[in-house]
Amino acid sequence: LPKATRYAALQQKGATLWMTGCSGAGKTTIATALEDTLVKKYGKHVYRLDGDNLRTGLNRDLGFSEADRAESVRRTGELATLFSDAGVITLVGLISPYRSDRDEVRKRHEDQGIPFYEVFLDVPVDELMKRDPKGQYARVKSGELKHFTCIDDPYEEPLQPEITLKTHELAIEESVRILFRQLERDGILIGAPKVTPPGLPNPDGDLPVDLQVPDHLKQERMEEAATLPKVLLSDIDLNWLQTVGEGWAAPLRGFMREGTLLETLHFNSILVDPFNLTDNQKRLERQTDFSHFATHPPPNRVSMSVPITLSCTSYTKAAIETSGKNAVALVTQMGQTVAILRDPEIYAHRKEEIVTRMFGVIDPDHPYIKHIYSGGDYLIGGEIELLDRIRYNDGLDKWRKTVKELLDEFESKGADTVYAFQTRNPTHSGHAYLMRSAGEDLRAKGFKKPVLWLSPLGGWTKSDDVPLDVRVKQHEQVLEAGMTHPGGLDPETTVMAIWPAPMVYAGPTEVEFHAKSRRCAGASFFVVGRDPAGMKGSPNAVAHPDDDLYNGDHGRYVLQNSPGIGDMQMLSFVKVMYDITDNVMKIPDETRMDDFISISGTKMRLLARNGAVPCSPTNIPTDLVEANCIPSGFMVPKGWEGVVDYYKHVDEADRWIPWSQPFVEPPTDTKTRQSGGRFGTPSFKLERTDYDSFWHDIPLRPSGQPDDIINLVTEIPMYMTAKMEVQKAKSGNVISQDTNSDGSSRYYTYGTPFFNYGLLSQTWEDPEVKSSTGYGGDNDPLDVIELGSESLLMGSITPCRVLGGFELIDEGETDQKILCITLSDKDASSIHSLEDLERVKPGHLDRLRDWLKRYKTSDGKPENSLASETPKTKEEALTVIQETHDRWRALCGHDGSSLASLSSKASEFWLNSPGCRGE
Repeated sequence: LPKATRYAALQQKGATLWMTGCSGAGKTTIATALEDTLVKKYGKHVYRLDGDNLRTGLNRDLGFSEADRAESVRRTGELATLFSDAGVITLVGLISPYRSDRDEVRKRHEDQGIPFYEVFLDVPVDELMKRDPKGQYARVKSGELKHFTCIDDPYEEPLQPEITLKTHELAIEESVRILFRQLERDGILIGAPKVTPPGLPNPDGDLPVDLQVPDHLKQERMEEAATLPKVLLSDIDLNWLQTVGEGWAAPLRGFMREGTLLETLHFNSILVDPFNLTDNQKRLERQTDFSHFATHPPPNRVSMSVPITLSCTSYTKAAIETSGKNAVALVTQMGQTVAILRDPEIYAHRKEEIVTRMFGVIDPDHPYIKHIYSGGDYLIGGEIELLDRIRYNDGLDKWRKTVKELLDEFESKGADTVYAFQTRNPTHSGHAYLMRSAGEDLRAKGFKKPVLWLSPLGGWTKSDDVPLDVRVKQHEQVLEAGMTHPGGLDPETTVMAIWPAPMVYAGPTEVEFHAKSRRCAGASFFVVGRDPAGMKGSPNAVAHPDDDLYNGDHGRYVLQNSPGIGDMQMLSFVKVMYDITDNVMKIPDETRMDDFISISGTKMRLLARNGAVPCSPTNIPTDLVEANCIPSGFMVPKGWEGVVDYYKHVDEADRWIPWSQPFVEPPTDTKTRQSGGRFGTPSFKLERTDYDSFWHDIPLRPSGQPDDIINLVTEIPMYMTAKMEVQKAKSGNVISQDTNSDGSSRYYTYGTPFFNYGLLSQTWEDPEVKSSTGYGGDNDPLDVIELGSESLLMGSITPCRVLGGFELIDEGETDQKILCITLSDKDASSIHSLEDLERVKPGHLDRLRDWLKRYKTSDGKPENSLASETPKTKEEALTVIQETHDRWRALCGHDGSSLASLSSKASEFWLNSPGCRGE
């Protein structure tokens, strides 16, 4: 049986700790205590070999001559080699006085590839004589005992022992702790190969997960992705993709398949077999089979408490199932292809079951519960390949470190353990006190270089949480202040790195994932406070309206006892208060409580909104709000200034970065210019440099072209879901993003559009003009759907051949859709009608019908209807174009119509361009 396989099955490695030293130094005592700890507390296979159990059997024929002592060491060394080779942690306690004999044992271990630790118990002879547990030193002193090692027989001290224990200066527990830490640091206490720096834990599943495609394969994968059906990622999905792809959710290598989801929901953990001990190595990567089960279950259980799933609609499901492909491309809301998902498994999105199991509360207005219910009716599981590193380009990417980068940074700082502190708020001096105290506690436990990981939440958070950029910039000031302020942290022993996953506010269930993912990135300790990952219920919560959904003490309790938590330990977050005698936050001294004041989060936010300035350090008022001052030691000064700035401008939404959402440069035509806010916000505006208005000034048709060729103005490039549209009421009729009822930017959620979408300038669907179905126009320019193969640039003007059209009935209005294909498309020479389209691109019209009728259903709205399932012919579409052009001419007064004579719905339009009513 290969050694690696044996060790993996035993969940430990074999090793020999050879304890050498004079009689009475404590070899048996310490070995016994270490054995007790390893066996009872950690379930390890350990055996102790010393004079007491060797002289009665294996070495009973040996005396105390130099030759017999050498033979005793040789035999014991051989036995230890066999035990350790079998995976036993072998503790040898022999005086073994001669260096050459010990070196032979060491060489024997090295030849077999077995870890060997020479442990020298270095105790002065005077101390040994005082101890004299067996009375032997007294017998030597009286002359009764001759040739006693270390007195009148030589003892050759080790020259370079792995470990030296001065047991006269150490308590037994301290010596045991030193030995234990060495075994832990070197990965002896796990069966898997050590894949992380010394002292840091292996990731869950014991194998590193880094799913980014190697550089030499990127182009090949990008070309493949272009041929695959597209699956839409929301920005929350993108956070989860990053979490999985960078290894934060190890051993997951993709979005959960149904079996993995069920284990997560029912057990908060999953079974794994990373070394194929039970033929289950790839179980998480196979299609879920509900008919056949493994003869032997996987041997290891690892923590996995939060579902990491990808939802889709029936539209996307159909596209995958009819594609003939065994992979899909994952595309962001802005149309960027970021990953490939292999061997997709599509299954029902059982939303109620997921919510019930995951949250354990009933609150229909809980933000993440609402997010789950807004998802598609299906889930897609499968393994992913990241086509490139996920970056957000928001100025914070330097703080977004992959698991591998974090481990490298911990190693470069010499960390022998890492403790993580998660932040969802600015860090004040109380937090800093707790973090520094935790480091001191770890040093007291024997760690030489504990490193703090300051870990701000980076993924999606609810709307009233402090924005990510505010928190990160405040944390930068905390590190900048260093140890010069009680609210500062030592940058030499601190690493700041954003945690990429979304918050889901699932209380005790979620905090298990918070801890697990930090362990996957090297943390052995996790600081956890009251009500971790909790929130207040909404007014519609059933059991706890407007009150904490979860008991504040439950999170810590559940976390410490959760399945798969391994050896990770929790550091409790205790209450601290501000000491006015020295301007430091600390645990209050109950004998002088009048010297301490409490500064709650609510009070801090109120003071920040009021622009509170520092109090006098020698005269801190009891009512901080009335005095409108903040104690100077509460927060680093520049950090406080940033917090004040945020709360004073909290309503300026475009100013802040609430969570990790990609900042993307819009794919715009060269003859456009941008203004207003960044792309993705409602204030973004795009205008042409050669025309005053997208709507009124661009000609209906290119010059010299036949009537069936029109000028398509692209608003939404193919694969993009940002609902960009010409603004009829704004100056220049700029292209901006439509908004939802709450003012947020609007996106299609039904799936990834397989077409370019735009408008036909100089047209208007007049609400007063009724179609044959009796509905008036939708008061917009004509919509155009381009069905070619290439994505067009936003704001571009492209000659496009009319193929036909659909008449959509949308919320009681007629919304004509003109279908066309650009003249530059690779198939344009073959497609002149909808019949040609079906021949060249079979199924396109069916997919388009589905989209037009159902694209709003994923937002909870009813289906649209078509005036006819049969699309309009080219000739009928051209008639629609001419009619709407004529109505536009009336709108702009080209036929002498006054604006007052037209629909009142046109009264807000901006018409003051040269092509309309301007000069």
